[in-house]
Amino acid sequence: MGKRKGSAGRSTSGPAKPKGPQLSELKRIEREIFTLLANHARLSAKLRKASGTDGVDRELRTRLEALASRSKGPLSAETLKRIGFELATAEEALSESPVIAYLGPQYSYSHLAAIERFGENANLCPVANIATVFQDVHDNRAAFGLVPLENSTDGRIVDTLGMFAKLPVHICGEVQLRIHHNLLAKGPADEITHIHSKPQALSQCREWLGQHFPKGQLVDASSTTEAALLALRDPCVGAIASRPAAAEYGLDILAANIEDNPNNITRFAVIGEQPEKRSKSDKTSLMLELSHRSGALADVMGVFKRNRLNLTWIESFPLPGRSQEYLFFIEFEGHHQGPRVKRALSALRNKTVRLETLGSYPTSPPSD
Repeated sequence: MGKRKGSAGRSTSGPAKPKGPQLSELKRIEREIFTLLANHARLSAKLRKASGTDGVDRELRTRLEALASRSKGPLSAETLKRIGFELATAEEALSESPVIAYLGPQYSYSHLAAIERFGENANLCPVANIATVFQDVHDNRAAFGLVPLENSTDGRIVDTLGMFAKLPVHICGEVQLRIHHNLLAKGPADEITHIHSKPQALSQCREWLGQHFPKGQLVDASSTTEAALLALRDPCVGAIASRPAAAEYGLDILAANIEDNPNNITRFAVIGEQPEKRSKSDKTSLMLELSHRSGALADVMGVFKRNRLNLTWIESFPLPGRSQEYLFFIEFEGHHQGPRVKRALSALRNKTVRLETLGSYPTSPPSD
């Protein structure tokens, strides 16, 4: 018995496959559609930023709906309107993603910490210095900022503490990042005469460098990323930088994890005006100024002891223009809404010249 035929004499064993030229043309059109969608999103974002449009872009929605109504073809107007609506809402979501300012450039350790906290697809904005991160958050140009607070090897980050004293911004989170330094280069190790990196990175690898490159000249760079770029251009230059920097710029990792302290951790503060929800393991940060008298600091420490609050960090910072007078940054376990912390804060107000609660936020474990 022969194959069963349809009404037009075609086999019903399966649909006819598109011919080669037709399939190639279809794939070309599909690629072009997605390229045009990407270009539309980029240009739309630029126009929205220039015009200061926020929220729903009604002009875009109206324009797409009108185009759908006038379009001729096999797809219905309602279908095309729905496609236009989805395009508009997707682009609005992109434009409304919060800006996160961090101490740049890309592939620096601050960048890695920002990715750890907010993800690679976040709207991460590198800036030139710590002061700009604070200013962008204070002026609402960024929803959040990420700044280094302290390093387990080098201690406090002076520029960050100084900005807390100048601008009323709050801490709403932390990132503890294990810092693994790597020696990167384009050429072989025996050709390296100069090693570039950020001063803190050079300091954290000083013993290793002294042992393996005793004659190498150590040169300060503005960032580990800048050091990697210098190594890319000169085979006699080595750079201390991150693994992502090596991958991005095509550099060889001549030696990995060369930090002198195997527990080398930098703690970053997330600054912004959106407080974190209370958790089971919170900490609170304070900034306070004491009167310049005998026993003032001891009186403050007594408040924490009486309220059974465990201190996790205390740092002094000299007050500009005032000899031997300091601001104190204190961090302890607990949330500012907790009863013991409330009692402590009430007592501290009577023992300080200035008292500011910088924020309460969940404790973050170190991450690689």
